[in-house]
Amino acid sequence: MGFLDRIALSTLPLVPRPLMRRLASRYIAGESLDQAIARLEDLARRGHPGILDILGEDVTDEAAARRVVSDYTAAAHARKAAGLDANISVKPTHIGLRLSEELCFRLSSELLRLCVELDDFLRVEMEDHTTTDATLRVFERLRAIAPDHVGIVLQSRLLRTPADIAALADGPLNVRVVKGIYLEPAAIAHVDPEPIRRAYVEMSRQLFERGAFLGLATHDEFLAEDLIALIRELGVAPDRYEFQVLLGVREPLWDEWKARGFRVRVYVPFGPEWRAYSTRRLRKNPQIFRHVLWDTLRLSAR
Repeated sequence: MGFLDRIALSTLPLVPRPLMRRLASRYIAGESLDQAIARLEDLARRGHPGILDILGEDVTDEAAARRVVSDYTAAAHARKAAGLDANISVKPTHIGLRLSEELCFRLSSELLRLCVELDDFLRVEMEDHTTTDATLRVFERLRAIAPDHVGIVLQSRLLRTPADIAALADGPLNVRVVKGIYLEPAAIAHVDPEPIRRAYVEMSRQLFERGAFLGLATHDEFLAEDLIALIRELGVAPDRYEFQVLLGVREPLWDEWKARGFRVRVYVPFGPEWRAYSTRRLRKNPQIFRHVLWDTLRLSAR
């Protein structure tokens, strides 16, 4: 990271709300469900299915967790009414995992039954390592209810992931494979980029050999080429995988993959908790912040 980028990032906590909203518009659909549906419709016109995510995590009481479920219920119905191909994706701590594993299961099972009713799909996300065991237990209980309508996220960063894959119950399996954004201790995680990439390919192989459907979530074109080579080596059918990408991140790469015949599904986050999410994205791509900040200052000086 260059000197100017470090200077720019150091100012993030001081950025006024209007400017931060302008920066955030690249990475989030907006605060409202209507804005998220409009962004999904735009992506659909470009040939991309979607993933709806309501921003937030670590709720502090059951009432807040139930409001999140209500918001997801509204999102699922709106997606259905609009005729869009879009899954819903939820963080377990957003629906009460840190309060009670049983509460999280009850609320996520409500969402799963709604997904079955609406012919939708629920993705259970993975958070930091302190939640991994509980998240996997909740997921396995959900699989017992409707295995074709629920999936999990697994992280190549964590050393435990191959054993976690081996321990998953038999049956239909749908996994979003990610590197993992949580910076975990070296005792339990890969910390350098190349081991994380190698682990990503090996866990994808392990999952493909189990017959799983994979959402290959990456913006790393070199990793993607390794994955495409793996798919060809194993003879994996096109209906058993797709690339998954974040809204606003490396869009030319989406178009390249789509032109090569690969399905590319776009993760569309929305909601009032947009600032924290956008700050994480900008820290990963500080050049965006620097360029928009410069443009804003230049225009204001006219």
